[in-house]
Amino acid sequence: MKFVDEAEIRVEAGDGGSGCVSFRREKYVPLGGPDGGDGGDGGSVYLSASNSLNTLVDFRYNPTHRAERGRNGAGGNCTGRKGQDCVLRVPVGTLVYDADTDEQLGDLVREGQSLLVAQGGYHGLGNTRFKSSTNRAPEKATMGTPGEHRHLRLELKLLADVGLLGLPNAGKSSLIRSVSSARPKVADYPFTTLHPNLGVVRVNSDRSFVMADIPGLIEGAADGAGLGIQFLKHLARTRLLLHVLDVCPFEGEAEPAEAARAIVAELERWDEDLEHKPRWLLLNKIDQLPPEQVDSRCQAVVDALGWDGPVFPVSALSGAGLRSLTFAIMDFLEQQQIDHADPD
Repeated sequence: MKFVDEAEIRVEAGDGGSGCVSFRREKYVPLGGPDGGDGGDGGSVYLSASNSLNTLVDFRYNPTHRAERGRNGAGGNCTGRKGQDCVLRVPVGTLVYDADTDEQLGDLVREGQSLLVAQGGYHGLGNTRFKSSTNRAPEKATMGTPGEHRHLRLELKLLADVGLLGLPNAGKSSLIRSVSSARPKVADYPFTTLHPNLGVVRVNSDRSFVMADIPGLIEGAADGAGLGIQFLKHLARTRLLLHVLDVCPFEGEAEPAEAARAIVAELERWDEDLEHKPRWLLLNKIDQLPPEQVDSRCQAVVDALGWDGPVFPVSALSGAGLRSLTFAIMDFLEQQQIDHADPD
């Protein structure tokens, strides 16, 4: 399925049904009287979050959505039927904006969470409503009010605990394949990953977290180079970033420290909040080094960066270091939950 994380749609709520002007005309009721019923309310438009969706592609090809109009009232004090609501399913993690005012209307982050985006029109009143002691035969009824029409912008930000960051071919896709059941494309050329991928990493039977892999960044991404920064927003909700570096680059490719600085520079240009998220260093592809050179090579990268945070030498291909990494991530995420639950 094609991955689409932005879409613009038009939603139209249903108009309210109009009230009815009617009088009783029965053989044995000589005085009769008004019996016009009210109209029905117009249907509203709702967005509902669903975990079974992970793309907004359907809205690209079907951009207009309408709820049903309320039926008009009828004689015999019959009220018109309410218009059917229009409920649109969107992926969990969808942000909703009014495209005309740029106002954020909601953020759907839980399964089943719903958001009213267009209110249906209210029903009109039949002439029964206007009878009184001084007006026994009112010939007045009101029209239903129009439903709301809105132009919306939908933006999907995937929900993940951990995000992978790095240059193309750093081994991010191989890493997520090794620790989860996600199966992104892996090949020996740049930009193999063209859209974000999610994988559930199970540490044991009752402990797991969600990892997100986004397409690789290159220097100048903030100016549109490569795939640009269009997918960086999917890391905004993560609690931890794993910065993946290739410790054994091919000739002509950037050295690990140089590659790390280029990525950090792009983060700073795009979003300072993202740049200040907790970030761990993953020195990948240690399987390509002689065992006696692994420690010295990794230490050289750390020294070149002046890095004082967590460092994990790993191999996405052989699996070396991945078990200790996943346990460390799980412990970190659980400690964060404890800290947020008990800020004192």
